[in-house]
Amino acid sequence: MPDGTKKSNIEIGQLVEIVQKRDQASGVLTEGFVKRILTKSATHPHGIKVMLATKEVGRVKNIIEDE
Repeated sequence: MPDGTKKSNIEIGQLVEIVQKRDQASGVLTEGFVKRILTKSATHPHGIKVMLATKEVGRVKNIIEDE
């Protein structure tokens, strides 16, 4: 499974699970398609920050592979 902490693993249009800021304590994940990659650096220890097509912003926890 690709790592959500590396920017090179994340592409626009990809299906991912993110944790939003308000959900960090509970660990609730939100699934959606990447619209924009917001993290400037190549890696981030807590996950690359992205905006989903639904406008939610959070850090990538899982990259969902096409079957």
